[in-house]
Amino acid sequence: MAEIKLFGRWDYNVTLKDQGMARYISLVPVHIPHSSGRMIGKQFSKSKMNIVERLANKMMRSGQGTRKVAGRYIRGGGNTGQKLNALKIVEQAFEIVEARTKKNPIQVFVDAIQNAGPREETTTIIYGGIRYHQSVDVSTQRRVDFALKYLSLGAFATAFNSRKPIEECLADEIVWAANSESKSYAIQRKEETERIAHSAR
Repeated sequence: MAEIKLFGRWDYNVTLKDQGMARYISLVPVHIPHSSGRMIGKQFSKSKMNIVERLANKMMRSGQGTRKVAGRYIRGGGNTGQKLNALKIVEQAFEIVEARTKKNPIQVFVDAIQNAGPREETTTIIYGGIRYHQSVDVSTQRRVDFALKYLSLGAFATAFNSRKPIEECLADEIVWAANSESKSYAIQRKEETERIAHSAR
């Protein structure tokens, strides 16, 4: 039987440095990462969804609206509801990642997720009428969620009102995050979150 490859091109032979994330980064081989919403409404089922499909789902967004991302407001229709368009963006971004790094883009993407997820954050505690921040550990599933969110947001922030296409911006974000470079929006947010949490210990 022929090996199942992502988009018929990239194999799923990926190694995880952080074994604690193995349960939450699903690398079940599929040709096209599209589950047609079969996991909607099932608690924690997103952990069983192919990680590339989760990235494509994050790329189906219209921006942050009234909140600034990387110093600017992102508004517009974006890719909302356009799954095929989002999958095309991810596939083209993976092509660029492969051309730049000469590595399997799935491996580079998984490395980016492991590097971009914050390990510590703050929660608000109200004690005696006083509100203050307390440092807490981040669950592994939440780390993956944060990483995917910041990778997609960083790509959209760079591409917004720019001549640079979204595919190239997403590829930049993945490569920078995989190398833990501070140019990456996801790495910047991770470091900021951990720095605030460290001061709230």
